[in-house]
Amino acid sequence: MSTDAAGLVKILEAVADKINENREFLTELDSAIGDADHGINMSKGFSAVLEKLHSQEFGDCGAILKTVGMTLVSTVGGASGPLYGTAFMRAGQAVAGKSSLNFDDFIAIMDQALEGIKYRGKAQRGEKTIIDSLEPAVEILKNEKDSTDRKSVMNKALNAAKEGVEYTRSIIAKKGRASYLGERSIGHQDPGATSCYLMLQAAIQKIKEMSG
Repeated sequence: MSTDAAGLVKILEAVADKINENREFLTELDSAIGDADHGINMSKGFSAVLEKLHSQEFGDCGAILKTVGMTLVSTVGGASGPLYGTAFMRAGQAVAGKSSLNFDDFIAIMDQALEGIKYRGKAQRGEKTIIDSLEPAVEILKNEKDSTDRKSVMNKALNAAKEGVEYTRSIIAKKGRASYLGERSIGHQDPGATSCYLMLQAAIQKIKEMSG
């Protein structure tokens, strides 16, 4: 796989569309264990991202991702803005100055996004957060980075993220508002882990379409 700055914008458009399509679903999940605004906030944030990306020309992939991050920080309420904003800004740093991206760059982007979320949220796997879906996917990507069947690797990563989302149903929330519920949070799917999976799903699908 390889893409230039214009291709990266298309991938991000697909991510934004996926979030907007699932606005009500994410908000419904959040109504059970949070503030009932995750879908609303994420949709608002990515609508602002699209406006920003369409208002200027980009040649630097790192600058694109940094712009996404800064926009999310300034427009998404709650914890999601700083978490996803940091993820995209760290991702931008990983590919700063690059006019095109390859599979190794994609892995670096995902890895740094994960590290950014862990740093900002002071969280780890097993606490019912974004990390429960993102970290398993990143592990697959890193462990199988030398595979020649990259579509298969991306599919495995996506499946790992989906399993991570399912896993959040069985554990107690230890971060954010959901943590106030204690054991009552068991049985509920984490909205953040879900939005992360949906974003990854949209990105991977668009990458595979563009790769032919």
